[in-house]
Amino acid sequence: MLVNSDLKPLFLLTNDDGYQAAGLQALARAVAPLGEVYVVAPDGARSGAAASITCTTPVLFRETAPLEGYPVGSHIYACSGTPVDCIKLAMEQILPRRPNLILSGINHGDNASVSVHYSGTMGAVFEGCMKGIPSVGVSLYLKRGQRYEDHPVGDDTLAAITALCQRILQKGLPDDVCLNINLPTAHVFRGWQVCRQARGQWSAEWVSATHPFGQHAFWLTGTFTDLEPEATDTDFSAIRAGYCSIVPVHVDMTARDAMASIQQLI
Repeated sequence: MLVNSDLKPLFLLTNDDGYQAAGLQALARAVAPLGEVYVVAPDGARSGAAASITCTTPVLFRETAPLEGYPVGSHIYACSGTPVDCIKLAMEQILPRRPNLILSGINHGDNASVSVHYSGTMGAVFEGCMKGIPSVGVSLYLKRGQRYEDHPVGDDTLAAITALCQRILQKGLPDDVCLNINLPTAHVFRGWQVCRQARGQWSAEWVSATHPFGQHAFWLTGTFTDLEPEATDTDFSAIRAGYCSIVPVHVDMTARDAMASIQQLI
């Protein structure tokens, strides 16, 4: 999609950490010089929402007062639903026209490897891509217990994101392809690395807790294992080396290379 020469590019931003999140505000500041910024994000944390939608209860949204961390002139809306709900509502009920670029993040924590499937950040990106809009998710790798506010994305990395967005506005993205970007916790921008999703697996995913009413309950947690730590072409290898990883993701999930073997089963 190319930029309409008569209008400023329109950016639609969302996340799964909530509209007050520092990473979302930083992303809005980064792209504001390029065009008009609309933020439609959940009214609270929706981590792990993946591509879920709200279909059993009504979804509400409201325009908020200007927040200090956002650039002047931003349009900010808080939504009671999921990140995907935010994209759907923005497209039909909020935006004055079709957005030129959808951005989700900057997530407070990475969405590399198989985490892309659980991520509310990336769920919004998939929704935008399915609607034919160039869509990009941006996440920051943080160790357990680290906070974005203590390890914010540096100015030179934000400038690199701005430049990348400008090139996407000019050249577009391939049909049905969106981008999953993961940033290392680093003080300087070392560069981009286009790579593939690492094979990985989560384990030890539950910790028990006592429920207030005496029933046994569990909190979701987990330990991630990179199943190919020696690989040099994956998102996690890029992050470990200090690079910002870019994984092109296809929303068509057909395993074409498996079709012949599956045909033999029927």
